Amino acid sequence: MDKIDYPKVTLKDVAAIFAKVLRSYRGLVAILFASIVAVGIVELAAPLLYKEFFDVLATGTGTAEDTASALLRIIVYVLGLNAIIWAFYRIATFADNRFLTQSTAMLREMAFDHLIRHSYSFFTSNFTGSLVQRGNRFARAFDRLADKFIWNIIPLLIKIAGIGIVLFVFKPLIAFVMIGWALLFLVFNYAVSLWKLEYDIRTAASDSRTTGVLSDAITNHTSVHLFTGIPHEQRVFREATAAQAKTHRESLDLSAYVEAGQALLIFVIEFFVFYVAIRYFEDGLISIGFFVLMQAYIIGLGHRLWDFSRVIRDLYESYADAKEMIEIMALPHEIRDLRGAKELAVLCGEIEFRDVVFSFHRTREVLSSFNLKITAGEKVALVGPSGAGKSTITKLLLRLHDPADGKIYIDGQELKYATLDSLRRAIGLVPQDTVLFHRTLLENIRYGRESATDEEVMRAASLAHCDEFIRKLPQGYGTFVGERGVKLSGGERQRVAIARALLKNPPILILDEATSSLDSHSETLIQDALETLMRGKTVIVIAHRLSTIRKMDRIVVLEAGKIIEEGTHAALLKKNGLYAKLWKLQAGGFVGGGGSKDEDETDATPPPQEKANGKPRDPAGQPFASDRTEL
Repeated sequence: MDKIDYPKVTLKDVAAIFAKVLRSYRGLVAILFASIVAVGIVELAAPLLYKEFFDVLATGTGTAEDTASALLRIIVYVLGLNAIIWAFYRIATFADNRFLTQSTAMLREMAFDHLIRHSYSFFTSNFTGSLVQRGNRFARAFDRLADKFIWNIIPLLIKIAGIGIVLFVFKPLIAFVMIGWALLFLVFNYAVSLWKLEYDIRTAASDSRTTGVLSDAITNHTSVHLFTGIPHEQRVFREATAAQAKTHRESLDLSAYVEAGQALLIFVIEFFVFYVAIRYFEDGLISIGFFVLMQAYIIGLGHRLWDFSRVIRDLYESYADAKEMIEIMALPHEIRDLRGAKELAVLCGEIEFRDVVFSFHRTREVLSSFNLKITAGEKVALVGPSGAGKSTITKLLLRLHDPADGKIYIDGQELKYATLDSLRRAIGLVPQDTVLFHRTLLENIRYGRESATDEEVMRAASLAHCDEFIRKLPQGYGTFVGERGVKLSGGERQRVAIARALLKNPPILILDEATSSLDSHSETLIQDALETLMRGKTVIVIAHRLSTIRKMDRIVVLEAGKIIEEGTHAALLKKNGLYAKLWKLQAGGFVGGGGSKDEDETDATPPPQEKANGKPRDPAGQPFASDRTEL
């Protein structure tokens, strides 16, 4: 696949996207923030009560009854504080549930809305599995990032500030030691995490590559089996997973080093703070309860700081995951509506290519100064060898690609100044290889016109002879067709595509070998439907089987992106050029005995069931699929 040069995405770009989400749910965010702050403040007050509890226990307040009464009063206060903490945690939890579910849904929609509008070239240059993975990671990245900020970073900042203030009131030196330790801990983790960021990004990228390889192999599973490619695919996937495992292991090893450093810092500070406190106790400057207060703060702060390394890792992993999708969102759409683009008004359906130039990757020229005019209602067939530019012409007309130079018009309106939706509403396409949604047959056919009633859908299906196989299915029109329509045969999928086009009923129609997947019986039936479909429309037909285009108003013969012949079937045979050569290869050339040059070559197609050079022919007079010459 071709490499795409994505725009450079920074932390600022990721933050801007997430800030937009926060602004959209500012009410929920405010409730969430206030609740978390309230919990943090109340949690700081609880150890003060425990300090008082142990001081009372150590010194007493008179009689045992008085001491017990004082202790009971303190634990009632503790219960009250815990009730407040419980209430605010519940408020925060329910607010968080609503915020995260709504915000991640919004991000998924943002990613989908931008992704789906990328061009045909973009999707042919990316693995489907990798794109799906990036979209899913994007929403999960925000979920993880918000979760860490709400439940880890905000409480940590409150705890550091609160502990500093409380301890400063009692003993400023211990407060400075605790705050200094906490800041050193944070700086250490942040510095190491910046160093580790490259490894996290590399890990995310290798995961995407592995997913892409897996998706590609599964998508082509039939080819893998038929070409005995299982050992090769296993080797390719093993190489991808080995590379992923290597980068993942490096990232995990770095995390282990960080945790070792953190544990050492916690052990050192606990020893140092208690050493200083013991000196104060020796001088009678602090009570037993103060030791309890310090231990509670050290344990609480140590727990928060210990988690900080994982928080930083999750934040940067989230950044790496989000960055992959935001690169796609920052990539401008290659094919898009120009500012001020207008609705295309198709009254007649006249098409004109004027001096059109198109190349793939600026290296392989497909069309050079290409000119073609198709009058309104004209039926034109495009014929030529593979690579002649037939499909490119239709893709340019549909604006799946834009020409490098030249202009394309429909009814005198230049396509690049028309909206994409209005252009594509005016053109119907029946492709050679029809890909369906994993939805019901009714939904797939209705895709031609979403407002169509069930009766209109079924009528289109009947005209396309879909009902012949649909009636035999247990769920009928409610049958799910499988991913890409794999539960249907090629001919059945093509009939569904024809039914879609019949339902859409556009003024311009493109048939890309529309009957190539049909047997002779089905083709005869569908020709009827196609004639109905083509009536009154401007039609472009891409044909490999020349017998299907004999009735076209004009046949345009292409070679190397240029028109070398054009005319009716009979006129082109008389010219004895490339078209006549191709015709003889497909039909006349297979007739035994060679025949006279004076014979009417328009009747050169052998009758049904006749054999040419010992090879059977289908009832339409063509060699069977395995015997046809590919153009």
